Order: sequence, then structure tokens, then C-alpha cells
Amino acid sequence: MEKPILFFKMNGCGNDFIVIDSRSAQVPTDLAAFTRSVCRRKLSVGADGLILIEPSDRYDFQWQFYNSDGSRAEMCGNGARCAARFAYEAGIAGEKMVFKTDAGPIEAEMRGEQVKLKMTPPLDCRIDFAISVKGEKRVLSSINTGVPHVVLEQNGLADADIVSLGRAIRHHEAFAPSGTNVNFVFTAEGEGLQVRTYERGVEDETLACGTGCVASALITAARREWSSPIPVTTRSGGILTIHFQQAGRQFREVYLEGDARIVYRADLQPDALMV
Repeated sequence: MEKPILFFKMNGCGNDFIVIDSRSAQVPTDLAAFTRSVCRRKLSVGADGLILIEPSDRYDFQWQFYNSDGSRAEMCGNGARCAARFAYEAGIAGEKMVFKTDAGPIEAEMRGEQVKLKMTPPLDCRIDFAISVKGEKRVLSSINTGVPHVVLEQNGLADADIVSLGRAIRHHEAFAPSGTNVNFVFTAEGEGLQVRTYERGVEDETLACGTGCVASALITAARREWSSPIPVTTRSGGILTIHFQQAGRQFREVYLEGDARIVYRADLQPDALMV
């Protein structure tokens, strides 16, 4: 990196990102290594992921999204809301926009500091199947909401083994070779869901996962016949609202609504890449 790079620090429900407008900023060619460097907490900026905003001939813009470990991700719900807010504030797009992700085109609508995001159609919904994890039978469900997710219902989340069990399921042979994100869900009738997520690519629990909250809401709707919309309380205490239309285990018109906050803007200095 020859000169400082302007970046924005943003978060959605505590899921935080470094956002760079790469239409005007030149980033290093090795984006995986660059991401790992700048996403290190305490040693650099620190974030759950990196978002690069790029021009598009067909859509308002397109993005590249990288998890903090340098892996490329098809989709990120909280990151997508942040990208939409950034594009609106930067004059790249209007209040309604469409942008390209690796999971497909995403529609977004600004609602003040809130962003309502239309998700790609969910795929591969599987309900209540068993796998053996650490010598114990676990009954769980799965669905792809842009990226793969497992949903594991719990009696409570305060003492849930999020990291150890989450990591074991994330790397389980049943989800090879790509692995999966793992959501621990507590259901409270009439109050919505509480969700904690072990995120693939971050390799730890995050304060929120948008696609995970969508997955958790849809699986709960299929298992318990809950209707739309479903409020989901994340680890940060923030609430995401999931809207959908349902026919059995098929879902359409799925929307994720929640905050997207610009925390600060700053210049990334060469020292941020030092090991």
C-alpha cells in the first residue's frame, strides 16, 4: 500500500465492517491478505469483514465481500445493509437500489437509518435431521439464505456452547467441503427469537449475523408455523425483522430489515498492514 486509503467503519446490529469505495481508492491486489491484515482487532482497524464498493454496468453498483479470515463470501445480510446505506449516502444510488453480490442481485430500500433488504430465494430447506457431534446426537435443521446455515434450537442461550460446538458443527463432514454457519436459537412465543451465531469465515461468534437471523426465522416458521414478520434479537441486543411469504417449506419474498450505521471515516495507513 503506497498511500493511505479512505475507509468507513460501519455496523449492522454490531456486525462490523470496513467499507472502501474502490471506484476511487486503490487497494492491494492480494485482497485476502489485505483483509486479514486490516480486520485484525487491536493490531489494525478490526472488523468482521471487508466490503469493496465497485462500479457495475447493469446495477447501481456491485460489491466484493471478504470475511475477516480472507475468504470470499457469497452474501452477508448485515454487510449488504451497510453497503446499501453507504451507496445512498455517497450518492451512488437512490433510496431504492439493486446491487450485485456473488449470491445474485440484491434489492434494498432506505428507511432512515434502517435498510430493508430483499434476500435471494432460500434454498435447500431441511428440517430436523440428526448428526453425531462430539459423540452426541444433535437434531438440527438447515437452509441456504445466500450462504449455508444450520439452526439448532436451545432451551436458553446464556450457557450455550457457541464457540466449541459451533466450530464442531461448522467443520462437520455433513457440511463438507464448504462448511456452514451455525445458529443457536431460543424461541419465545409472542416475543420472537433470540439468536447467537458462530460464523464461518470469522471463525468465532459475532454480535449478529443477518443471513443467520433470516435462516433462524424461516426454520422456526417451518417447524412451529410462526407467521411473518418475525423479530429476532441478536447477541448485540439489536433487533432484526424478517418478512416472508411461505407455502409449506418453500419461502419467497424474504426481506431482512434492520439498522446500518456509519461509525466513522478515516485513512488507513501503511502501518495497518504490518504484522
